[in-house]
Amino acid sequence: METQQQEIVTCPAPAVDHFERHGYLFGYPIAHSYSPFLHNTVFEQLGLPLGFSLLESTDIDQFLRLIKDPRLYGSAVTMPFKVAIIPHLDDLTDEGRAVGAVNTIFRRGDKFIGTNTDTIGVRESFYQNIAEPDKLFHGRPGMVIGGGGAARSAVYALVQFMKCRTVYLVNRDAGEVDAVISWCKSQGYGDGLVHVTNATQAEGLEGPGAIVACVPNFPPSTDAEKEARRVAEVFLNKPHKGAMLEMCYHPSPWTELGGIAEKAGWQVIIGTEAMIYQGLQQHTYWHGRTLDQLPVKEVKEVIAKELAKARL
Repeated sequence: METQQQEIVTCPAPAVDHFERHGYLFGYPIAHSYSPFLHNTVFEQLGLPLGFSLLESTDIDQFLRLIKDPRLYGSAVTMPFKVAIIPHLDDLTDEGRAVGAVNTIFRRGDKFIGTNTDTIGVRESFYQNIAEPDKLFHGRPGMVIGGGGAARSAVYALVQFMKCRTVYLVNRDAGEVDAVISWCKSQGYGDGLVHVTNATQAEGLEGPGAIVACVPNFPPSTDAEKEARRVAEVFLNKPHKGAMLEMCYHPSPWTELGGIAEKAGWQVIIGTEAMIYQGLQQHTYWHGRTLDQLPVKEVKEVIAKELAKARL
């Protein structure tokens, strides 16, 4: 039987001639993305003649042609191309290689380098919002709810940056968890990963201090989803209360799981925090400004306004 090829979606190239230099977010679908608000606010606040546009497309050849423009400072990449873009790049940073997914491209001379700033987004979401990391999560197990590339970024951040030697993985799909563990072990940061498959197992484990939730916001319906939710609730209801980063922020950052965590006494960090800090880290690669040199307050105000509009 013939397999149907998925139709390629190509959008007109965004108008960029009014910028001295420019970059894109490449992916599909991305019409809901807050990235242009974030990046263009940074450029405006710093007085830089740079711009950032959405390239909502599944045409990777189009993107590869566009980034050859010498005026391009770099780009952001999102689903479904975070892995597919890697063979087209000249090199990867340590984070890009370790996570096996790229969300940021920057130039070094005539070379295109890929990195992963999602790891920084996770890290900074905690450190910028938690007053006492030593008390809340340093030296305690971490936990990741979900699988796939987002889970790998979260595991990397918890292990490499946040002093979580053990990380629990909770997910409806055991195969996804196996793949995450296998990948992380192959890259040298997966030895402390523990797949928690049921509530009984969770009851006997030490409570985590930092949780990263990487799943869509919908009520569990299958048996596997319901068991994964029960596991999460067992951990949330243990005596130690830490902080949970809820990565899901579209269409709303206020999720069912976040509500359960808050009710159980956890501090919940909304997903736009991760989006903001991973985006600010991209600017360090694109034009060299570090976090303390970037307009964090102004970016947060702009994103908060966009969130408020989305709630109307």
